[in-house]
Parts: sequence; structure tokens; C-alpha cells
Amino acid sequence: MKKSLLVLSCFFVFSVVAQDKKAYQLFDKNGKKTTYTKLLKATLNTQVVLFGEYHNNSIVHWLQLELTKDVAEKKPVVLGAEMLEADNQKQLNAYLKGEINQKQLDSTARLWPNYKTDYKPLVDFAKDNNITFIATNIPRRYASMVSKKGFEAMETLTDEEKSWIAPQPIPYDANLPGYVEMMKMMGEHTSPNMPKAQASKDATMGYFIYKNLKDNSVFIHYNGTYHSDNFEGISWYLLQQNPDLKIITIATVEQKDLSKLENEHYNKADFILVIDEDATKTY
Repeated sequence: MKKSLLVLSCFFVFSVVAQDKKAYQLFDKNGKKTTYTKLLKATLNTQVVLFGEYHNNSIVHWLQLELTKDVAEKKPVVLGAEMLEADNQKQLNAYLKGEINQKQLDSTARLWPNYKTDYKPLVDFAKDNNITFIATNIPRRYASMVSKKGFEAMETLTDEEKSWIAPQPIPYDANLPGYVEMMKMMGEHTSPNMPKAQASKDATMGYFIYKNLKDNSVFIHYNGTYHSDNFEGISWYLLQQNPDLKIITIATVEQKDLSKLENEHYNKADFILVIDEDATKTY
């Protein structure tokens, strides 16, 4: 009898441990554990959400879709993404309106290789629910021009081409920690135009987010976490346009241990999404 009770007790403990195994944990900027419910509440009380992601992480893409659905149930939303470039807005609009199908979108827009697994569900949610979806990023060929020749390279563009980029001249602070860190990561021989190219992306995304804000709605934007980490990047450019804008940032990190936020990630965002480093990658 005692042996049976011991076996049952061990099985119960094992079951509890197994049930507690998590794929992610949310923290606030001070490293305190928080909940999805609190994230949702904060999202419903802001104007812009910058959802920073790791592009190949399956968990972050799932949570982006879940948060979007839950917010849209309670409040009007506008969606936007780094992964779609501004000069492809017409094609995106045609797809959202049902004027072209997925195959036609594939052939006319520059979609990322992981679009179908990671971003199509978000775009299709917008399509099915008549939600505006904005292609916010600078066309990559122009960011490449900036990386080679600086902001001056964009002076040669036509008026139509300039309409796909943040208005010139783009404000730029080379001393922002994110751009300084980029220079360090790239090495001493890196061109100072490299962070300018990053800034051209951040500024353009910020410009199209702000341009498409709607009253009493939430703009949810999906971007690589580096574009909004540490309240810089897109967030910095948004606040240049309106210092009173209400913004919530979400940063994504991967850790082996989900029970405690590693020190280096403190103050990285309003909410830090910590995902088990063994989570499935989409590419």
C-alpha cells in the first residue's frame, strides 16, 4: 500500500512539473514576471504597439497573431510590418480587397522567403476582417544606396520614389546607443553609412506608422526586435513626430532559463518576451 502511494505521489509530482513546462515567459522592463493579460490591457490603452520579433521564431509569430486577434475583438486596429516594403502597398491592397490571389501577390510583391509560414496568417487575418495593413519599410534598394553613399544618395530619386521613404532630410543621431553598438559589432572598418541605412528603415517605418494612425484605434506593427529595442529605432522616430504619442514596445529574446530575465535584457522594452531557446525555428 505504501509503495503504491509512493508511486502515485511521484507520478503526481512529475505531472505537475510537466504541466508547468512553458514555451515563453513575459517580463516587464524591470525584470519582473508579468502576464499576457497585462500585456493585452496595456495594448488596448496605447496608440502604437511595436512588436519586436526574431524573424525565424515560431512562438513569437504565434503570439503576434494571438495578440492581434484579441485586440481586434475589443478595439479597431491598423496593422503594419517591416517585412512589406512601401512600394508594394498597391499589390498588398489589391490582395486585401480580393482583386488578386496569393499566387499573384507572390509574383508582384517582394515577399520574404518565410512569408507564407510567418506573415501570411497576419495578412489574411486583416483580409478576412477588412483591416488596413500597411507596408511600412523602405524599399531595400534605397536602403542599400544609403549604406553605400549616405543619405545624399536619395536626393537623386524621383518624387514617386521619395514617396516610399520618410520625408527628407531624415533626422539622424549617430550617438544613439543602438547605432553606436551597430558600428562596434560591424568592426572598425565599417562605413559610418551602415547605421544611416538602418536609420532610413527606422525613420520610414515610423513615418508610415504615424501617417496611418486612426482615432480610437491601435496600430500594431511587426518588426525585427532590433528596430525597437531600448526604446530607440522606430520609437525614437515616432516621438520626433509627436512627443506625446503613446507607444508600447515588446522585445523578443531567447534564453535557456525562463524563470529569470537575464540582466542584459533589463529595460529593453515595456514588455520582454522570453522564449525557450529550443523553440522551433521556421527557417
